[in-house]
Amino acid sequence: MLITIDSHVHTPYCPHGSPDRLADYCEQAIKQGIHTLSFTEHAPLPPSFSDPVPDADSAMKPNDLVCYLEDVAKVKKEYAEHLTVKLGLEVDYLIGIENETRAFLNEVGPLLDDSLLSVHFLETEEGFLCLDYSPEMFELLVKRLGSVEAVHKRYYQTVQASISANLGPHKPKRIGHMTLVRKFIQKFPTTASFHNETDLILQLVRNQGLELDYNGAGIQKAFCKETYPPREIAVQAARMNIPLVYGSDAHTAKGLLSGRDFLISI
Repeated sequence: MLITIDSHVHTPYCPHGSPDRLADYCEQAIKQGIHTLSFTEHAPLPPSFSDPVPDADSAMKPNDLVCYLEDVAKVKKEYAEHLTVKLGLEVDYLIGIENETRAFLNEVGPLLDDSLLSVHFLETEEGFLCLDYSPEMFELLVKRLGSVEAVHKRYYQTVQASISANLGPHKPKRIGHMTLVRKFIQKFPTTASFHNETDLILQLVRNQGLELDYNGAGIQKAFCKETYPPREIAVQAARMNIPLVYGSDAHTAKGLLSGRDFLISI
């Protein structure tokens, strides 16, 4: 399948990513026939939020934000003749911390060309946990919430809440990897159906005129081996005329276009 855009790409400003330069991504994009590249680095987490992963490296450091914005703007100009570069962010939806997220978007949103709204953290009675950090942290989520099924339900409910949340006029128009909870599905399987939950997400996305991140990263994950969302949901979204916007979720330049051979034709 011919793909000429990659709309979910990370950078050296990601603490858990690679040191590949922005120029490395741009050169690789041109080599692979990409016409449009969106840098969507993890936005800094809200000041009141404590990153629950061991190295607290889930997102860009607040002090790096200005440099990130400047550096992407620079390559945007440098490669303008060969590549459309978009300046974006991947913003975390954190239930209960919407006011801080809205304030951040009000400040930074006018500077952006693109953005995603994603759920990586789930709330438990003992605090937030990162659902995609590791199998061990996912297992801890299972213990805290009571079952694999409960984790899936909590995730989809949080995605639903993110779509409905009032995050102001600069709220992202694209929902990131809507089935990220399936990252470890082969290690933590479930026979339960979550069609009602995913159907509601699609309905909310369509009703609000949003887009879905059609994310190829899961194909590369040892316990996933499927796109986010998987084929069945992608087909359903396409039938509902929901825009599926491809993104590799690359954290290295060579990761661009990951999973493209597993996409449905859109």
